[in-house]
Amino acid sequence: MTSEPTPRLTVLTRDDLDPPHNLAEIEKLAQVRLVTADELADALPGTEVLMFWDYFSASLRDHFDRADALAWIHVCAAGVDAIMFDGLRESDVTVTNARGVFDGPIAEFVLGSILAWDKRLHESRAFQNDKQWEWRETRRTTGSSALVVGTGGIGRAVARLLRAAGLEVTGAGRTARSGDPDFGDVFATDDLVDHVGAFDNVVMIAPLTEQTSGLVDAQVLRAMKTTAHLINVGRGQLVAEDDLIAALRAGTIAAASLDVVETEPLPESSPLWEMPQVAISPHMSGDVVGWRDELADRFLDRLRGYVAGEEFENQVDKSRGYVH
Repeated sequence: MTSEPTPRLTVLTRDDLDPPHNLAEIEKLAQVRLVTADELADALPGTEVLMFWDYFSASLRDHFDRADALAWIHVCAAGVDAIMFDGLRESDVTVTNARGVFDGPIAEFVLGSILAWDKRLHESRAFQNDKQWEWRETRRTTGSSALVVGTGGIGRAVARLLRAAGLEVTGAGRTARSGDPDFGDVFATDDLVDHVGAFDNVVMIAPLTEQTSGLVDAQVLRAMKTTAHLINVGRGQLVAEDDLIAALRAGTIAAASLDVVETEPLPESSPLWEMPQVAISPHMSGDVVGWRDELADRFLDRLRGYVAGEEFENQVDKSRGYVH
């Protein structure tokens, strides 16, 4: 008796990334080839499954015409904007993501960012570095308000944790609705400028699409409270960076915690580095100890289902650019 044929799986990686820890288990289910971006073109013919271990790579766009057998792409990230282009959207290729892996860690990061600003921990560290004993009052976090822009899995985890910490949470999403179990009222992101002025904290976690690119611009920033704190853990392009810098300089808003920026790494010339009311972190809000192993384990589970002919979980709506 002959065994069932195994799919050809190409894993797109980088030289500085360790391979998935469970590669031996993956190889029991598929014919695996690890390639870097400059090797992808030669690997695509015959490839049935493509795993983006290097999830920011945009190299598929240039070689998609060579993907003659591709049926499934899995992106080891929550956002899939880096790989999306018209040819892929119009194809029959299924795209899945790592939805669920980052929900809790990013929610913790958001709460930590709010607490750090409210309790002036960045100032305390600076005073400690200068050996200064400087008494100040801090802000109460419980009872303050937060608007979470993006009502997917991560946004819901953020909402639940902020509510548990005593914040009043509202959501902004693609469509307006009421009675949401995590947000209560949700208003449309198209109406952001009309509502954003009611909130102490504005958390950006929406997927990056044509509709959300530059969503927080000068008009939205002017509508925010002068005491507001902007937290971006989604994509840098959600916020018009020049407008944000101008707003911070003018005191239009009070503070920003930026885990993502328009150009990563943030250029040394950016004025954001030296602004005392800005906290910068290098796109790490979801990267807790063991996160890559969890990504690999999730993919292995999906691959087992694929080989068994089961329906996909976390299937991305390619016309929208996210799982819904």
